[in-house]
Amino acid sequence: MTLSRRAALAAPALALLPGLARAQSGASAYPTRPVRLVVPFTPAGTTDVAARIMAERLQSRLGQPFTVENRPGAGGNVGSDFVAKAEPDGYTLLMQTVSSGAINYTLYEGRIPYKPDDLVEVGLVTRVPNVIFVTPSLPVKTLRELVAYAKANPNKLNFGSSGAGTSLHVTGELLKMEAGVQIAHVPFRGAGPMMIDVMAGRIEVGVDNLPSAIGHIRDGRLRALAVTTKSRTPALPDVPTTAEEGFPGVEATGWFGIQAPARTPRPIVEKLGAEIDAILKEPATKAKIADLGGMTPDLTPDGGTSPAAYTNFVRAEIRKWGDVVRKSGAQVE
Repeated sequence: MTLSRRAALAAPALALLPGLARAQSGASAYPTRPVRLVVPFTPAGTTDVAARIMAERLQSRLGQPFTVENRPGAGGNVGSDFVAKAEPDGYTLLMQTVSSGAINYTLYEGRIPYKPDDLVEVGLVTRVPNVIFVTPSLPVKTLRELVAYAKANPNKLNFGSSGAGTSLHVTGELLKMEAGVQIAHVPFRGAGPMMIDVMAGRIEVGVDNLPSAIGHIRDGRLRALAVTTKSRTPALPDVPTTAEEGFPGVEATGWFGIQAPARTPRPIVEKLGAEIDAILKEPATKAKIADLGGMTPDLTPDGGTSPAAYTNFVRAEIRKWGDVVRKSGAQVE
């Protein structure tokens, strides 16, 4: 091959090198200004708690402010769509959830303003049990007793969730389907307002992710009846699983992870993913998440997370929850 022909063939590849070099250089310097981490739900819920844990550690490690910004609405769709349409430069991130990142694609089919390909996965932060609880004034102590009470008092109970389409809503619908009871769903704009109404007795039953509810359960303002995982959680060892209470089909695990707008430079995504993985392996962070009832991501062979592993996980969750939504008949207005 002549020298001139070799040069001609190499030219397109060489033309890409300056852009690649700039991307790698930008990633090494990133971040150079504040980063906002959008939570698509109200403050005080598990999504908000997980986001603030990660924001504090990312800020400490990367030397720039990571600010949590709550943008609730439409079961997480409002905040997720905001990030999907943001500048893909690594300075607007999303604390994604199983609801807005998996369930909503089927539940809001034809009405959801963003697609899975509009966001890129950075790293899974934690997975958590859901917990079913009641207001302490309700005369039931177990999930079996709640089902019996609901059958004796049809259409008189209400269950709250952090929003229509969330994993908490679907968990409640699964319980209704498995137990054959009629309990009305009351969607809230976040877990915080929902738990306030359950504690006050304005609604009788609630379903929430364990981390945001555990403090109220421990101080007795909410009575936990069951967790929705296969085994009991060390954070509340005395609370049985839904399977132990006779409802093995009511199994659901919430998850929370960071995403970014599609087309965010890959070197930035990989850098953030590596930082998240390192943070989750810190003993102090692991202990904090475990105390809240959360579990480690466990997506990679070393028990951590990565952008690629998180992407595979999310795609599997979209398929899984699509089937659950269709079988349970869960709907939103």
